[in-house]
Amino acid sequence: MSDLIKVAGYVPLLTELKTRIHTAQYAALRAVNKELIALYWDIGKLIGERQEIEGWGKAVVGRLSADLRAEFGEKSGFSVQNLWYMRKFYREYKSLANLQPLAGEIAWTKNILILDRCQNPLQREFYLRAAARFGWTRRVLEHQIDNQTYEKYLLNQTSFDAALPQAVAAQAKLAVKDHYKSI
Repeated sequence: MSDLIKVAGYVPLLTELKTRIHTAQYAALRAVNKELIALYWDIGKLIGERQEIEGWGKAVVGRLSADLRAEFGEKSGFSVQNLWYMRKFYREYKSLANLQPLAGEIAWTKNILILDRCQNPLQREFYLRAAARFGWTRRVLEHQIDNQTYEKYLLNQTSFDAALPQAVAAQAKLAVKDHYKSI
């Protein structure tokens, strides 16, 4: 084996193949995630529509969960709670076309965290974008929400840099930050 490694061009080829395999695996995972999020959207829509039209309640959703889990397994993601989350997901985002594609960029558990912890559509958009852009894990996302990163981001959005000289702008930002921290 060590003789093969000495063959000209072997190590660069191996490195390139590893990179391509990792890239393809990541792309496949992203594609699967997008499909799952789209499926959960459709399930949430169907449950919501049936509830409105036919008056479905907890018992029907519970039976639906049991039947789906019998068919697809206990760890399939079709628990009663998850079906309710799918309905909430659809209801919360159906009128917010800009959030729908963003939701497909992150894992379902992160979407649930954002649905539960963020009530404002702009706040949800902020965390959806940030989680996708920076590749935050669920724990990091949870920490960012707990740390009120969105609110801190808003506090830093001023026109001081454009309206004031640099030295005065820095002082103005500090004054605003100190004022809000004391509230």
